[in-house]
Amino acid sequence: MGWLTTASGHEVTLSNGKVVARTNQGKALRSLPKALAEDEVVAGLKQLVEWLDRHEASCRAEVDRWMIRSLPVPVKVLSQVWADDAWRAALTDLVVVPVDKDGPRLDEPGFLREASATGLGVVNLDGDSVRVTADRVAIPHPVRLGDLDDLREFAAELGIRQGTLQLFREVWHKPADPEQLTAERNRCAGGHFAQLRHLTGRATSLGYQVRGGYATCRIWEDGASVNATVWVGSDDPSVEAETGELAFADAQGQAVDAAAVGPITWSEGMRMAAALYAGRVVRTEDGA
Repeated sequence: MGWLTTASGHEVTLSNGKVVARTNQGKALRSLPKALAEDEVVAGLKQLVEWLDRHEASCRAEVDRWMIRSLPVPVKVLSQVWADDAWRAALTDLVVVPVDKDGPRLDEPGFLREASATGLGVVNLDGDSVRVTADRVAIPHPVRLGDLDDLREFAAELGIRQGTLQLFREVWHKPADPEQLTAERNRCAGGHFAQLRHLTGRATSLGYQVRGGYATCRIWEDGASVNATVWVGSDDPSVEAETGELAFADAQGQAVDAAAVGPITWSEGMRMAAALYAGRVVRTEDGA
């Protein structure tokens, strides 16, 4: 953006998300002069920065929701938001697949590079730039990508850095054996925290809700919502606490058998459990 003149005669603009200033002769200043602290133009730019930060976070959250829910997204929507830097940063280089009447065609993945009224421009696993002319596409959760390892390797070769965590998101595959399933659900139980507030604070900082003593992650899959839950405790915030096993419940709070949940629900539930467990107090051999 251009330079704006303040009441003191200085000129200000935004650079890399910060307000910077220069004299009216064009000399750049290392920091904002005190005279600009209460200037209306500077205040307006700072408010703009805050709005842009909220907008970027909102775009990332929406794209993340599309991925976790495997929602079909109209190509027309992508072409309309592509001009917005925040949307483009959240979408560029995500793996997308066409959607037809039978659902997502997971065998036709491509890295999203461009969106316009004529369709999407993607790079496929052969390294070819191709056009996707389908009316809708999906941003698959990585657990649904059968060629995930190939896609990760190809992305690493190209130096791809996704604005929305997709390919390098932690993925947990649900075991078919009932005993293994139980063992996996308990893998992250028993993580010790010196104080309950440390555990609940970690849960909320990671974006999970804490209600009734449970850290909760709601996942929509195949048109239904399931809550993945991990017991964290409901005692005095200053007492010691431990993580519980991973469990699942429907929208009405009724228990759902882990064997019945879908692959995305399982993966996201285990991702939450592992993230909570990672913050535990690790005891040394001498008990310290």
